[in-house]
Amino acid sequence: MNNKTEMIKEFSASQAQILSQALPFMRRYADKTIVIKYGGHAMGDNKLAQLFANDIVLLKQVGIHPIVVHGGGPQIGQMLERMKIKSSFVDGLRVTDAETVDVVEMVLAGTINKQITASINEAGGVAIGLSGKDGNLISASKIERKKRDPDSNIERVLDLGFVGEPEKIDIHVLDVFKKSNMIPVIAPIGFGPKGETFNINADTAAGAIAAAIGAKRFLLLTDVAGVLDSNSTLIEALNTTEASKLIKEGVITGGMIPKLTTCSDTVKKGVDAAVILDGRVAHSILLELFTDQGIGTLISQK
Repeated sequence: MNNKTEMIKEFSASQAQILSQALPFMRRYADKTIVIKYGGHAMGDNKLAQLFANDIVLLKQVGIHPIVVHGGGPQIGQMLERMKIKSSFVDGLRVTDAETVDVVEMVLAGTINKQITASINEAGGVAIGLSGKDGNLISASKIERKKRDPDSNIERVLDLGFVGEPEKIDIHVLDVFKKSNMIPVIAPIGFGPKGETFNINADTAAGAIAAAIGAKRFLLLTDVAGVLDSNSTLIEALNTTEASKLIKEGVITGGMIPKLTTCSDTVKKGVDAAVILDGRVAHSILLELFTDQGIGTLISQK
């Protein structure tokens, strides 16, 4: 037997072993819903985007029901710059006036949403793109932020414009997808009581959807390995009490605070577990769901 034949045999045996090890995990998630928040650098990298699409199709083909909720902050920023529309942020939320919200909807529900659905369809899936306005999926209310002046100690309300937060998720829309071979790809745009359009943070929208449907897992793909401790070492698992303590002690800072808070909230509302993981790692979703050690930080109730 020559070396090439031997190498092929070893490679095939390795692949068979991987599939065999993944089988118990496939059974665990069979007919369960997984909500995946997709964004960051992974979405902007063509190779990673293709791998992401392939993995989403694989989940559906093995009997798991993925729901993709995507962001698009950098792309929105680029479009606003091209159109010479000034934009600012308060506590990480983009101040969204009437002119800006039109651009946000165009980029999220238009360009980005259709790019993702096209990638999944090209990989062999049947993806359907929609926003929270379609089928009354996400009804939202206006967000208000208060800020206290350090000198006068006077608190004032900040108007963020058409920035909203989910009030209600119509799960009947999502049930239709679960009973079919279709994969929903959702842009985080909601509608208000007067029919107004609201820009919703993608993490928040995805968490609300995961909680409303009682997802088995909520995967929040980001640009870091997960939640890090004070020594910048990955914390592999946290319960909601520990997560809250780390935030209060100042171990968790910056943009990780709302991500961890969102994950904790979804778990408290009935999601089996949430995971913050690095979307820049190839096949990160499969590594999390189908291996013993997983990847990233798992947040659970206990």
